[in-house]
Amino acid sequence: MDLRVYASEVSDRRLPDATFEELALPLFDQLYNFAHWLTQDATEAEDLVQETYTKALRGFTGFQIGTNFRAWMFRILRNTFLTSKSGLKSVAFDDQEVETVASTRPTPEAILIQQADRKMVQQALTEMDVPFREILLLCEVEEMSYEDIAQVLAIPMGTVMSRLYRARKALRSLLLEKFKGGPDGV
Repeated sequence: MDLRVYASEVSDRRLPDATFEELALPLFDQLYNFAHWLTQDATEAEDLVQETYTKALRGFTGFQIGTNFRAWMFRILRNTFLTSKSGLKSVAFDDQEVETVASTRPTPEAILIQQADRKMVQQALTEMDVPFREILLLCEVEEMSYEDIAQVLAIPMGTVMSRLYRARKALRSLLLEKFKGGPDGV
């Protein structure tokens, strides 16, 4: 099966031949990862993904041919999260979610510095407003295009760009404050 269907539009000839299962199941890990970051709880993330798949399956006949299926699924997940009881809670990263790839074996000092840096970034992200946090996750972690992010968040592409700029600027400011030893800094 052509995996490019998830990052691009579903053509008119592809949808009748495709089943919901063929299109949706390969997205499970990405959806669960995003849900886990939003909810900060494995059980809630599982429930959120399950509810997302249920809603998407129910609405699959209404999926617009020629639109981005991956963005459609992420939008359903996000909307489901926002209407859930934990939709307004803060989002934080889980240490196991962040992978560090090294070409050589790191020294204990390098590991300690990495962990301190990771914790500083995680703490800064948890202090950010949800709209800034989610746009950073979608862009930097999920590597979505601005157009896909606009579809997921239901905002114009110009708003995506300006919000992403402001989110990066806010994150930079928080990290600088922490790095310089501001309140709660190192």
